[in-house]
Amino acid sequence: MSSTVTKKDEPLPFVYQFVAGAIAGISELAVMYPLDVVKTRMQLQSNTVAAEEIYKGLVDCISRIVKREGFKQLYKGISSPFLMEAPKRATKFAFNEKFKSIYTDLLGNERKQTVAIISGASAGAVEASVIVPFELVKVQMQDVTCKFDSPVGVLKNIIQKDGLLGIYQGLESTVWRHAFWNAGYFGIIFQVRNSLEAPKTKNEKIRNDLIAGTIGGTMGCVMNTPFDVVKSRIQSNSNQIKLEDGTIVKKYNWAIPSVLKVYQEEGFRALYKGFVPKIARLGPGGGILLIVFSTITDFFKEMRQ
Repeated sequence: MSSTVTKKDEPLPFVYQFVAGAIAGISELAVMYPLDVVKTRMQLQSNTVAAEEIYKGLVDCISRIVKREGFKQLYKGISSPFLMEAPKRATKFAFNEKFKSIYTDLLGNERKQTVAIISGASAGAVEASVIVPFELVKVQMQDVTCKFDSPVGVLKNIIQKDGLLGIYQGLESTVWRHAFWNAGYFGIIFQVRNSLEAPKTKNEKIRNDLIAGTIGGTMGCVMNTPFDVVKSRIQSNSNQIKLEDGTIVKKYNWAIPSVLKVYQEEGFRALYKGFVPKIARLGPGGGILLIVFSTITDFFKEMRQ
């Protein structure tokens, strides 16, 4: 009997966590993707856009996209995220578990909150390095100025203009974005789970995961949205300005200077453009991720017994 309990309680091998994370990611994406399109469109609008053309909010943005471009535009570029989502979420959850083990050994078992935060940030940095090319293609597909109908066309254009390394445009800002989101997400999940009454049934466990994941996803958005805004700007088709001598240069390059530039030119609120659709997706989306991941890992644990 005791060996069965030990087997069930021990961490799953990396490959099982990777598969569970992949399934969780694809499930969340299929439900919430249109909100990601809306978020990107809103983030790419600067104060140079004519006042009547500026999106007034989530509903206004969705209605304009559907009216002017058709409903299917809300799913434009989804093939790139679908290819990205499995390795992205798989990396997030699997490496978070791996880093938790490493940092627990380094810091001790009594500093669980600290371990949860820095494990999440570390997993986020690894996750970012995996997904940058997919993110770059997705952002350029979602941009209203995009002239291509397929991710392959966008990818070819990037390589022709900037070479093979061009597909890693925005890597640094993506690392900041994911490190902050994962630190907030996993740190809050740990705190909320410990604050809630221990679940006695499967339904109570799902309820706790939904609450913890939703609050974690919301806090992750609060922490990382400024870096998400500048990442979208850095990776967009229109990230360029013309100098007095006629030279074309990129307006946004590195994350911190870009955050300061957006703040100076457009004010603090601009750093949270697209926040409503982002939080509408990644708040409940964070709950969906955690429920599916926990359910799949529990299934694997029972299967391995």
